[in-house]
Amino acid sequence: MITVFLAEDQGMVRGALAALLDLEDDLEVVGQAADGDGAVAAATRLAPDVALLDIEMPGKDGLTAAAEIRAALPGCRVMILTTFGRPGYLRRAMEAGAAAFLIKDGPAEELAAAIRRVVAGERVIDPALAAAALSAGPNPLSPRERDVLAAGRDGATVADIAAHLHLSEGTVRNYLSAAISKVGARNRIEAVRTAEGQGWL
Repeated sequence: MITVFLAEDQGMVRGALAALLDLEDDLEVVGQAADGDGAVAAATRLAPDVALLDIEMPGKDGLTAAAEIRAALPGCRVMILTTFGRPGYLRRAMEAGAAAFLIKDGPAEELAAAIRRVVAGERVIDPALAAAALSAGPNPLSPRERDVLAAGRDGATVADIAAHLHLSEGTVRNYLSAAISKVGARNRIEAVRTAEGQGWL
């Protein structure tokens, strides 16, 4: 029996996934969580064979949770199941140690088959997304440039970002300028939009 843990913030989607997977003779859903923090705590406690995570959740996102679950449970296969097929997300998921990256609009039987494949040691990636990720190239932003852009995504001022990240305002301006230039944007708002669209933030 393959034990599966689910983390998905939308209750109806989470319930539907659990019900579909429990119909399979060789799969058993042993736990669920609605946010990233709960996912890490519960998965670490339950030690499932597979942790199936959404990316966009309250608290820790699925990519951060994936890395933490992999660190705590090296034997657990982490799978990302998302609505957002962004090339940067795929690259970050692989860096976090994910064994699979699938888009939610695929058939349910493909998900069950993918779970069996990752338990057998395979890596499963949505083919269209894999092609898009290869053509998009790597994330051009440094970790600090990503932090500064992310901190300013809701319209925060340079002073707000500096206080939040414990940096000087001049340093924040330098990082913002570099990030805007690297993504080919005209301003910070456009840079955030481009970086989010690519899954770099």
